[in-house]
Amino acid sequence: MTVESRGHLNPGAPEVTLDRAPIGLDDLVRWVWTARWDVPPGRTVRQRVLQYPAFNLVTDPVTATLHGPRTGVDVRELAGRSWVVGVLLRPGATPLFTATAPAALRGTAEEVRGAPVAELTAAVAAGDPAATVRDWLAPLADRVTDAGRLVNRACALAESRADVLRADQLAELVGVAPRTLERLVRGHIGLTPLWLIECRRLQHAAAVLRTDPGTALAGLAADLGYADQAHFTRRYRAVLGETPGATRQAARAAG
Repeated sequence: MTVESRGHLNPGAPEVTLDRAPIGLDDLVRWVWTARWDVPPGRTVRQRVLQYPAFNLVTDPVTATLHGPRTGVDVRELAGRSWVVGVLLRPGATPLFTATAPAALRGTAEEVRGAPVAELTAAVAAGDPAATVRDWLAPLADRVTDAGRLVNRACALAESRADVLRADQLAELVGVAPRTLERLVRGHIGLTPLWLIECRRLQHAAAVLRTDPGTALAGLAADLGYADQAHFTRRYRAVLGETPGATRQAARAAG
């Protein structure tokens, strides 16, 4: 099915389709996503994404790489005709794919050895890459540790609980001390618990401004728990590279 990712800041380009599906390995994988594009010669399509705070396994027709999360917008220029298959990993899965410290991979990538690139290429052509990914990763599912599952839960709560605005609140929900949560989250995704919360707020803000550009900024800032509109605007611009007003203006122009 074609879907809209909350992290995808400018969906709707007719040259690009995005599909995603869960594969039943819930401790290991959040979902498998496939992006396909067919851009006429001489043109490019610019895609802006505020990534979920997790690692992605990304396979294209040539290679497979493990991508660390970014704390800013990732911009890709798509041209020609191609595809990628991505696996949005649960945080607890990260140590199973790399010996590199997660913080060292933040905003960068490294090659994944042993990935079934040829098999995934054939699966994309057949229209069912998720089944191939499931067969590839299923043997790893039982290797996620209790600490990894705790970080999985913390990330899920940070994303789903709009009332959680501080890292100590998140630590209390998962039943550990704030310093313990900080150590575990950094050890699995190279980010802080506070960023889990901030990412949720800014992804939500961007989605609201895109789909309902008439939303009052002061009210949105308050709903998201920012001290005031000025604080919200500063954080939004620092991470997304534009002001909330610019996002709203672009949405109005596109509509």
